[in-house]
Amino acid sequence: MAKNDKRLRIFSALEVANICGVVNQTAINWIRNGYLKAFTTPGGQYRVYAEDLKTFLDERGMRIPDELSELMQDEVEWKTILIVDDDTDLNGLMKKYLEKKLDGYMIYQAFDGFEAGKALANYRPGFIFLDIDLPGVDGHKLCKKIKEDPAFGKPFVIAMTGLDIPEEKRAILDEGADAFFGKPLDFEMVVKTVNELAAKLSVGVHE
Repeated sequence: MAKNDKRLRIFSALEVANICGVVNQTAINWIRNGYLKAFTTPGGQYRVYAEDLKTFLDERGMRIPDELSELMQDEVEWKTILIVDDDTDLNGLMKKYLEKKLDGYMIYQAFDGFEAGKALANYRPGFIFLDIDLPGVDGHKLCKKIKEDPAFGKPFVIAMTGLDIPEEKRAILDEGADAFFGKPLDFEMVVKTVNELAAKLSVGVHE
């Protein structure tokens, strides 16, 4: 069985074979031929991220096994929200508002890049409100990393900035952000956006 680690799903070649219903050598051949992205442990064993396995199957029009789908549903805590903003007043007000308006959600806070990194690993948030003007952090690069690195489970990223101009919005959306808000925030629209993004999960259209 795959490791029961909610932070990161990693499979051996044999586990890939079992999930896909093929023999072990077939999975190894996929990897050796460069079809299936993998990395090698110090002991020389192949390991595959769940997201890379899913991408491999999607690209070839192969059915996603139920076991893989179920495992990946646990990759992210979808009813968990992380607010990353060094403005303590705004961060606190936003937390209180979201807790009041979004039933069943856990709301966590981070006030700098270091705290954000710890929170991403510990809480596996499904929604991240990211202040892209965070001191000492390139918000655009961080957004791109969160969206592209399978270790984060592809959560929704909602960018926030005091620089509310079309060029900034276009740039951060190009980096993968799912939504954009200029400051001051419209909290009602923030809640509406969370609900709209969450609705995508129920119909299976989240990329």
